[in-house]
Amino acid sequence: MSGIGAFFDMDKTLIAENSASLYMRHRYEQGEVSGWELARGLGAYLRYKVGMLDLKAWTKSMMLEFKGRQESELAAQGQRLFDEMVRDTVYPEAAELIAEHHARGHTVAIVSGATRYIVEPMASYLGVGHILYTRLEVEEGLLTGRVLEPICFDEGKIYWIQQLIEEQELDLARSWFYTDSVTDLPLLDLVGHPVVTNPDPMLYRTAVRRRWPVRFFESPLRSGFAS
Repeated sequence: MSGIGAFFDMDKTLIAENSASLYMRHRYEQGEVSGWELARGLGAYLRYKVGMLDLKAWTKSMMLEFKGRQESELAAQGQRLFDEMVRDTVYPEAAELIAEHHARGHTVAIVSGATRYIVEPMASYLGVGHILYTRLEVEEGLLTGRVLEPICFDEGKIYWIQQLIEEQELDLARSWFYTDSVTDLPLLDLVGHPVVTNPDPMLYRTAVRRRWPVRFFESPLRSGFAS
């Protein structure tokens, strides 16, 4: 065991899209949500990008609609979403980085605010053995509609990474973290190797000021990586 971690955010870091927006579009195409609900979801994403959305409260509110749904049904839906919409948005450079970290014996993990049903198919496709995600309460195979704290966002990401660090005996000072979002600044500050990928404007300015490496990945739809 190398004692070194390589942590990857998912949206805009591993994939060129926002998984929540893709999920809403998928549900709309399946007739599960109305056009108004789709627009509301996309509007929430835009508010999040400009720092005007309480993501924790919004997540708790949105998860209430899944109360009583079978967990196996959501897992199957997540796999269909990945197969039909997400796989073709994977950045080839991100997949190559993951392969490089694996080759160096690093412990690779995806760290995302999405649920397991969205993150797990991605991890399986990229060969990533560890996933940290927003957890939903399940009782006897059914979702209760409640979100387990802490949500894997902002300081919550640090909480779940700390659990992995203790389990795998990782050294943050020698570890890597890749992200596009300024909301991940607390975690970028913790690792010895922060890498900014496809950054939002606020994170880009911070990265330039702090002289952090900045990577811009080529669109997977132009690269010929996706099939």
